[in-house]
Amino acid sequence: MTCIQSERQALLSFKQDLKDPSDRLAAWTNNGDCCKWEGIFCSSVNGHVMELHLRSSKLGGKLNPSLLELNHLSYLDISDNDFPETQIPTWLWNFSSNLYYLNISYNHFQGQIPDLVTMIHPSAVIDLSSNNFNGPLPLISSNVIAIDLSMNFLSGSISHFVCHKVNEPMKLGILNLGHNLLSGEIPDCWEKWPRLVGIKFCENNFSGKIPSSIGSLTSLQSLHMGKNSVVGEISSSLKNCNELLTVDFGLNQLYGAIPQWIGESLSKLTILSLHTNRFNRTIPKELCGLLSLQILDLSHNSLSSGIPSCISNLSAMASRDISDNKIFYKTSKGSFFEDILLVMKGRVVDYSTTLKLVKTMDLSDNSLSGEIPEEVTSLVGLQSLNFSHNLLVGSIPDNIGAMRSLECVDLSTNELSGEIPPSVSHLSFLSLLNLSYNKIAGKIPTSTQLQSLSASNFLGNELFGPPLSESPKGGRFSSSVGKQVHDQHEVDWLFISIVLGFCLGFLGVFVSSLFCKSGGFEYYQYVEYYQYLKLYIKKF
Repeated sequence: MTCIQSERQALLSFKQDLKDPSDRLAAWTNNGDCCKWEGIFCSSVNGHVMELHLRSSKLGGKLNPSLLELNHLSYLDISDNDFPETQIPTWLWNFSSNLYYLNISYNHFQGQIPDLVTMIHPSAVIDLSSNNFNGPLPLISSNVIAIDLSMNFLSGSISHFVCHKVNEPMKLGILNLGHNLLSGEIPDCWEKWPRLVGIKFCENNFSGKIPSSIGSLTSLQSLHMGKNSVVGEISSSLKNCNELLTVDFGLNQLYGAIPQWIGESLSKLTILSLHTNRFNRTIPKELCGLLSLQILDLSHNSLSSGIPSCISNLSAMASRDISDNKIFYKTSKGSFFEDILLVMKGRVVDYSTTLKLVKTMDLSDNSLSGEIPEEVTSLVGLQSLNFSHNLLVGSIPDNIGAMRSLECVDLSTNELSGEIPPSVSHLSFLSLLNLSYNKIAGKIPTSTQLQSLSASNFLGNELFGPPLSESPKGGRFSSSVGKQVHDQHEVDWLFISIVLGFCLGFLGVFVSSLFCKSGGFEYYQYVEYYQYLKLYIKKF
């Protein structure tokens, strides 16, 4: 079936107003079958143009209204191009009501987004992320099943969006509003959104408490509220969301005890991030029941008492199994894959398709006391372990060398004593070991990894051997910056420069350890149209 002549002409008119420096549309000429042109998909039954795939084509220029003549077009993807800072023409917004898939993300479009309440297709997907849209959040049709408005400049309250027509159930499964300027309290009328699987509110200006009605979202699998100003305790209604796999409340102002019911009711959790809040009291031993947990971040709080010895029950961390390298969430029409930013080895790293492989534990910057439990060494799948800036005493567990997957270990700024266990030399993947500012003594074990580390990782102890001085008589650095203990109290400016460089280089580790990532949806065939729906959550 060849293409229809009028639709060929409409496509040529559309091309005429585009800038195409990479000649992606070189085959679009007056000759030939337009159904065979690059980016064009036609119906095999009647030859009508059904889909237009022009993602990442380096296209610029302007959008020609000739697209209106493609009456059967239902899929439009012009994402990740170089369209200038211009407003989307009104005709395109009206035209979009006929589409089941609209993706104009990663461009420079600006202006306000009108209400999108006339989407005709019963399973519409909209991605307007990573542009320069501003103004209030638009209302959407009950037929929309996924919408990504992240990485824009949308502002104001979201109450009108969430609470509009509270008696009209919505089909929406994925809502990504991350990285905007939205503000006010998160409204408490979520009962009309029963199909929500993923919510992304990261990096806005939301305030107030976590609304109790979110507990009515019993299908919810991913909840990101990081980097806002949310206050209060974690709502106990969330215990009803027992399908949750990801909870990110990092960088807020939450307080009180970490609820015990998280470990009892949210048994499927894979990612739990509560860092940089005001949680106090102890780490509840019930968290040890999270057998699927592979990312735990409780850093930068006011937690006290000891590290529970039952952490050996965290079986996902105790396994080196890498058979499944993606964390994904199912919706009524497909699946999306989690994508998140982590701080690893002092660098922010984007984990998406390899997220299932990442296993980290960060309890740093609290007031944890007691010894490091020997049971931690059973977590042989961990790649990153950070217990720094606490009040831990005793020695480093002798069997730490069994944790062969470790790439990053930070135990700095505690009260640890004894020697560095010889088994550390078995950690062949180790690229960061920070033991500075403890009371550790003796010779640094010999291994390729240890001797290649910076001397700053061992300062503030009574250690010797490469990368420090070969001899214990060569003097030792005290915990007072700028002083060297060897019958002298002079300022050592070289030492100060080393310490300042170290602090600046690893500042990110002490600021946060789990961020949200926002971005767009990348879609594949979605049930009858897709096999998979990929959601880039940006950044949790």
